[in-house]
Amino acid sequence: MADLREQQFALSLHLRDPAANPPPPGIEERRLAIYRDLFFNNIEGLLAGNFPVIRRTLGDDAWRGLVRRFYAEHRSRTPLFPEIAREFIRYLEARAPDDGALPPWLVELAHYEWVELALQIADDAVPPHARDGDLLRGEPVVSPFAWALAYQWPVHRIGPDYRPDAPPPEPTFLLVRRGADLQVRFAAISPLVYRLVELLGQGHATGESVLRTLAAEAGTDDVAGFLAQGAAMLDRMREEGTVLGTRPSPPL
Repeated sequence: MADLREQQFALSLHLRDPAANPPPPGIEERRLAIYRDLFFNNIEGLLAGNFPVIRRTLGDDAWRGLVRRFYAEHRSRTPLFPEIAREFIRYLEARAPDDGALPPWLVELAHYEWVELALQIADDAVPPHARDGDLLRGEPVVSPFAWALAYQWPVHRIGPDYRPDAPPPEPTFLLVRRGADLQVRFAAISPLVYRLVELLGQGHATGESVLRTLAAEAGTDDVAGFLAQGAAMLDRMREEGTVLGTRPSPPL
């Protein structure tokens, strides 16, 4: 059994990184080649489906080289195939600071592409809420399938025809939401809307108190006008599904 275990480890090391690890003796090269291609192509195909923009932007050679390094070097924390994309991001996050050959926007673009898969398979419990509750007087409940994201790079624009060398002066804010039809949609939002979703997500505050906090942060003098515009925004967010309603009142 010890010999079998050693052979299995030797074979797995060879399949992951054949350039650095010789195969165990006694296995025909033709068979080894089949297994090498089968294992690598499965991982490459899975990641290509998760990160199509990165694949097209880097080009085939650079993309396959990156995947091969991930396949050889990274030790995943999970055996689940839906989690492989998240493992790829962990690999990029660990490697990017020391690898000047990687584009500076690669980690954020990978996260942006991963978000769609993450929302598609998310199974968070929908919190209790009153659909028609008063969004100003009550405590708005944000959908667990609506995420406000902030990026240093304009990840929604990066592609084969746009590979920026430096980030723009202002960050990119996006709202990503899975609708009742299970489709994931992306929308660019303002810093104010991003902050609104962020504060609402903290919970245990009325819509009016959150809007007053925003008004103070924005330094507006017309608080009444700000509240009116904010109330209209909350209504639109409920219509689109970002806000589900209000937290139910506790039983008496």
